[in-house]
Amino acid sequence: MPETHADERLIVALDVPTAAEALELADRLAPHVRFFKVGLQLFLSAGFAVCDALAKRGLKVMLDLKFHDIPQTVALATGQFAGHDIALATVHGYPQVVEAAAKAKGGTKILAVTVLTSLGHDELQQSGFAGSLADLVRLRAVTSLSAGADGIVCSPLETALLRKNLGTKPLIVTPGIRPLDSTRDDQTRTATPLAAVSAGANHIVVGRPITKALDPAAAAKAILEEIR
Repeated sequence: MPETHADERLIVALDVPTAAEALELADRLAPHVRFFKVGLQLFLSAGFAVCDALAKRGLKVMLDLKFHDIPQTVALATGQFAGHDIALATVHGYPQVVEAAAKAKGGTKILAVTVLTSLGHDELQQSGFAGSLADLVRLRAVTSLSAGADGIVCSPLETALLRKNLGTKPLIVTPGIRPLDSTRDDQTRTATPLAAVSAGANHIVVGRPITKALDPAAAAKAILEEIR
């Protein structure tokens, strides 16, 4: 697998409404955590300013906007990363979308989202796909990498299968991480931090089990100790 520094395996999701809250949380966690995710809610509130503020602190940023539009729009949107230190960015795992983002990415690595971790078997059947969730994840992973993605986002339940099929080169980033003492919330395909990393994930994305903890720094530190 691509070498990943131990303190960068954990990406904490800054799923808070304002830049002030996000930066306060990042500052509390920064002695332990070096990688943070900026999602749609925070980005709509604070834009690239919060990404830039994190980068100026020497932290890495995953921008999780999950682009899914016509190729020209995706390319133009991805081009906006220029001048901002965005390490990873997400798009939905459709070949035309991935290809457009990959051509305009600059120094950012593009991750293709295969199937959202909130999607279960019943929702898959309703979408009309005849195969299993694992089949759909594998299909989207293979086609996305062929289209130029640097890696994929999948649930921890598909990580071992994809690592076996895709080899060591692609990045695999797994949300849906829940320590043993956590609730699933709205996630349906979850695993513990250690299980995800042992299955081959380069990075795990953790939000509420850290950000909603009484002591977020202690919660993050416990996860890092588990996966080292």
